[in-house]
Amino acid sequence: MKDATQASEEDATQASQGTAQTASGQPRPGDSYVQSFARGLAVLRSFGAEAPAQTLTEVAERTSLTRAGARRILLTLLQLGYVATEGRLFRLTPKVLELGFAYLSSLPVWTQAQPVMEELVESLRQSCSAAVLDGTEIVYVLRVPAHKIMSINLGIGSRLPAYCTSMGRVLLAGLPAAVLRERLANISASQLTPQTIVDLPRLQEAIEQVRIQGWSLVREELEPGLVSMAAPIVDRNGKVVAAINISGQVNNPSPANLLENCLPKLLAAAARINALVAGSQ
Repeated sequence: MKDATQASEEDATQASQGTAQTASGQPRPGDSYVQSFARGLAVLRSFGAEAPAQTLTEVAERTSLTRAGARRILLTLLQLGYVATEGRLFRLTPKVLELGFAYLSSLPVWTQAQPVMEELVESLRQSCSAAVLDGTEIVYVLRVPAHKIMSINLGIGSRLPAYCTSMGRVLLAGLPAAVLRERLANISASQLTPQTIVDLPRLQEAIEQVRIQGWSLVREELEPGLVSMAAPIVDRNGKVVAAINISGQVNNPSPANLLENCLPKLLAAAARINALVAGSQ
């Protein structure tokens, strides 16, 4: 058994590494966790398509903060220019985009990759996107649309579930086995369409097939009528760091044409971007 001194030392080590947690599983405030900063980010994340404008009370409710706490954060964001007011309503300002574009500007390869993706769109007449994995979701970092094919409006920063998207499966397939098991355990799979794979063993089998073949084809699992094919983007060490896809209507082109004509061009575009990634490191 551990003595009191050993337990105390381990607690101190955990805190210094930022792993100490409260009984509820939330990070414990300390030198390595600034709670007020975390609450500020929660306030920013509370705005979105479902809540583009909010009152103070609504922000407090959506973030589980007190009205006083939410008010202090909103007024700070107001002074910094990240929110604006319209009467009792608060809205995000375009300045918030600086936070997201700071991430994109730190990865200049996507500026170089865009012409490659544009050529692919021009050749195939299919939309092309790039995404990275964040937890159990994919986040779009680049998108070159051909025409509207989805009811969902997608752009940079948009999120979709990883389990039922072609890019998501490519990114999940690139994870180490232990990490993949952990991610899948945290996925709440919903039957979005009759074709959506929600059974965990079947999903694991589909992801393993993607890992073996090096690409993913997903038909009507995210949305009826939508088919998508994705390939991995890897760094110079072979680690999957992103994915690109093409997407279109399920019968335009046909599945056979996708495999025969589109897949080689998608893989060739991915190879060109991989070379750019390796050259930028």
